[in-house]
Amino acid sequence: MALSDCCTTTDDREMELTPHGTTDFPIACYHDDLSAAKVPWHWHDELELLLVSEGSIVASCGNRQYTLSEGDGLFINTGILHAMYNLYPIDGKKTHSCRLHSLVFHPRLIGGNPDSIFWQKYIQPILTDCTLSEILLHPTMTWQAAALKQLESAWHACVEEPDGYEFQIRNNLSDLLFLLFQNRQVSQNNTSTATLKNAARIKQMLQYIQAHFSENISITEIADSALISTSECLRCFHNTVGLTPIQYVKQYRLEKAAELLRSTDWKIMNIGFACGFQEMSYFARAFQAQYGTTPSDFRKNN
Repeated sequence: MALSDCCTTTDDREMELTPHGTTDFPIACYHDDLSAAKVPWHWHDELELLLVSEGSIVASCGNRQYTLSEGDGLFINTGILHAMYNLYPIDGKKTHSCRLHSLVFHPRLIGGNPDSIFWQKYIQPILTDCTLSEILLHPTMTWQAAALKQLESAWHACVEEPDGYEFQIRNNLSDLLFLLFQNRQVSQNNTSTATLKNAARIKQMLQYIQAHFSENISITEIADSALISTSECLRCFHNTVGLTPIQYVKQYRLEKAAELLRSTDWKIMNIGFACGFQEMSYFARAFQAQYGTTPSDFRKNN
């Protein structure tokens, strides 16, 4: 199976559009270099498992943040809003190595038909447990070390494709999900109703920002999209994203500009305008502050 760098494309709900695997074998393996680019906020119906292979990362799931070092892993449940970035951001011209392996797969790969005993007895309880949005996997805990071993074995089989690799991957992930099923009561993070409501609001506001990022948008308009007050909007963004709504809009615009610089031959001025920047000097300064290089040099190097 082709090994890919993660390229997260989302729809107007921040739901990821990137297909993971194929209809008959719904799994994809990725190798992400977070020193080059972060994984932006998104969510998907598939389950995700990741293992830090080098350096340290910060993984955000809803309003929780985890610092993961080499050898640590993370399970992310279906529908959970998440993002990942380098623990040590670009420092001038110096970058800190930061890489991870990940598997993104549909639960039917393990559970089969929703009427099967595998789905009903083991998969469904995981998918529908609102307290089980993510589980940190640390190699110092016996059952988690076993889960990480299954994850690494499945990832290598996905990359190398030895004879019968489909069976191996399914077996590895079946054993891993059974470990999660057995230990989920110990690991659950007791997600409150307020936290779940906060996550739903954030999804609505991110949807609005993605649909209108090229326009002049205000905090009031962002708050209105989720039918909440501006103060509640500020609180939601602070608790989940760690930025103000306007800071997030600016960051999102710059990410879209970087995407257009990589994928189109549009003039830089037109990209700036398309991404909501009315002053090109401000666009250039903001871009350099976020990416450590000018838009033109970024395009040349990417």
